[in-house]
Amino acid sequence: MAIVHSDAPERTRTILIVEDEPAISGFVRRGLIFEGFDVHVADNGMDALARLRDTPPDLVVLDLMLPGIDGIQITQRIRAAEEAEGTPRLPILMLTARDAVADRVAGLDAGADDYLVKPFDFDELVARVRALLRRAMPTTGISQDVLTFENITLNLTSHTVERDGQMIELTPREFDLLAILMRHPNQVLTRQTLMQRVWGDDFYGESNVLEVVIGNLRRALEASDDTRVVQTVRGIGYVLRAQ
Repeated sequence: MAIVHSDAPERTRTILIVEDEPAISGFVRRGLIFEGFDVHVADNGMDALARLRDTPPDLVVLDLMLPGIDGIQITQRIRAAEEAEGTPRLPILMLTARDAVADRVAGLDAGADDYLVKPFDFDELVARVRALLRRAMPTTGISQDVLTFENITLNLTSHTVERDGQMIELTPREFDLLAILMRHPNQVLTRQTLMQRVWGDDFYGESNVLEVVIGNLRRALEASDDTRVVQTVRGIGYVLRAQ
């Protein structure tokens, strides 16, 4: 299944909504059309996979609970196809009706880039959508802006990360978070500072999403039994430093 999507700025962005509740999908579809997006809807997992294969969108708004193939399985298939075929990463915003930490973690671990808990405010959804689309756009410029710390190299232009010469796959949020930490090595950054700089105005209220992304980032950086460099400063925040 090829997941190919263009980032041409002059083209109308296409969004696929995968949601089995007509009231929700209709509400979101109408709102996104008014915001200038080209919107398509699938009400089950099989239809969603077919649309992803035949008419790849620029972003997916994906419900966690679906008949047949659920949102977790769809996300896993998308990421597996991207890895196998070397295609660009498709932004995925996951929706869940269950306000439970385990569901959020499962979605992000499967490869979702962000999530919203139902019921949600439409303005918040639009803000999350626009933020994910911005992060998916390639960085322009001729200079190679490279950050290094210990054996980690982060290239802001090519949007790549290496540790000991090994490529590390990160989500857009994980990449942004690591970049901020690498810009301020050995400096403790508060939780509020990190939330504001990574999520900005797209963050609403209290959430444990930072802790989830930190955990995923650590697992990615430590996949080859490397030492931990993203340290927790209890009650304050996080710092990038060698043990």
